[in-house]
Amino acid sequence: MLNLLPGFHSLPLPVAQLTLSAVLKCGQSFRWHILPLPFPLADPLMTHEYRFCLRDRVVCLRQSEDTLFYRSVFPTPYPTPDQLVAKEVDTLNWLTNYFQLDVDLIQLYDDWSKRDLVFGRFRDRFAGIRILRQDPWENLVSFICSSNNNIARISKMVHSLCSNYSPPLLELCSPSSQIETSSYHPFPPPIALTGSEVTAKLRSLGFGYRADFIQRTAKMIVERCDSPTPPLDPESWLLTLRQKSTEEAREELLKFVGVGRKVADCVLLMSLDKKEVIPVDTHVHQIASKYYSISSTSGKKPKTNMTPKLYDEVSSKLANIWGEYAGWAHSVLFTADLKSFVDYGTTRTEEVTCNPTVSKSDKSSVDDQEAVNPKSSPLKRSRRPKSSAVEIPPASFSEPLDDSLYERIKRRRRG
Repeated sequence: MLNLLPGFHSLPLPVAQLTLSAVLKCGQSFRWHILPLPFPLADPLMTHEYRFCLRDRVVCLRQSEDTLFYRSVFPTPYPTPDQLVAKEVDTLNWLTNYFQLDVDLIQLYDDWSKRDLVFGRFRDRFAGIRILRQDPWENLVSFICSSNNNIARISKMVHSLCSNYSPPLLELCSPSSQIETSSYHPFPPPIALTGSEVTAKLRSLGFGYRADFIQRTAKMIVERCDSPTPPLDPESWLLTLRQKSTEEAREELLKFVGVGRKVADCVLLMSLDKKEVIPVDTHVHQIASKYYSISSTSGKKPKTNMTPKLYDEVSSKLANIWGEYAGWAHSVLFTADLKSFVDYGTTRTEEVTCNPTVSKSDKSSVDDQEAVNPKSSPLKRSRRPKSSAVEIPPASFSEPLDDSLYERIKRRRRG
């Protein structure tokens, strides 16, 4: 495999520990570029390249059944050979930290399957879904954008934010073309979004009411960090929340504009190491109600508006089922119930290019107002008992009807 991937380093890692096609599309991070490869390689899983722009490099990933391949692309002036060795070590450390590879996901899946028969039904089809350890500032802004929104549109907004408020780091050719290039932009720091003109600009880019939330939150963080002596770096201050308790960190996040309980809990789980936290919205409540007998006290169907009491009830009951890493387990079932994952795991060709454009076929939501249709949910379908019979595909509409059926239909119409 290595001779097929010049310039890439290899890290032995089975897909049961990390599956990029699920983790990078399930509504955790919205800034990855997912690009199709131009030709099939030896491994059927290796169909796409995944790219992410850091402050000083673009990290490129490919994956086979048992190996993660990675390389870094640097802007000019290029590192010397000795510098490059050290920088590739930095890249590997970033990957280990970002994907939290020190956590044995197979062991967690085993534990959740023993605790929960529902989880056991989906462990094989949705293997390798783990929580990312993201930069808190990027994660905070991304989930402010998630209010009443879907994954494709959030991705478009986040990429637009980067291209308008962060200078391009470098240009890189597409894997399928040596002519077409794309610019890669780091995520802008808080100071870049504090100006009074930012709100109007973001509104013109389609952010709607979220534009004001982002500008005011950026300003609050910068002003807060300017007051101490010496001043603090805003992004470094957010990282200090990892050392605080869950309640203390949540209290700090809730002070920001546009941050409610769910957004705060997403940041706690996906950036601040609070692995037990379960972000709850109507979508999660529907899953809890259907499969874990957790419903509103009135006995009615889950409501769109999540009350604090109901939020705490759903979160605590699911945490009791899944244990210490409950937030991680929740992410697996959340992914399994997304509309864009309805056929996931049934074929290796389910993935599409994920560039910062809205796709009509991907309206999966990370917010209350965009809960999936239960009729299309793989969780609902999986309740049927497994059968060893070969599944016969339905006939095409272009196939002619047999004479007897055709005559019956004509008689019925005449009658």
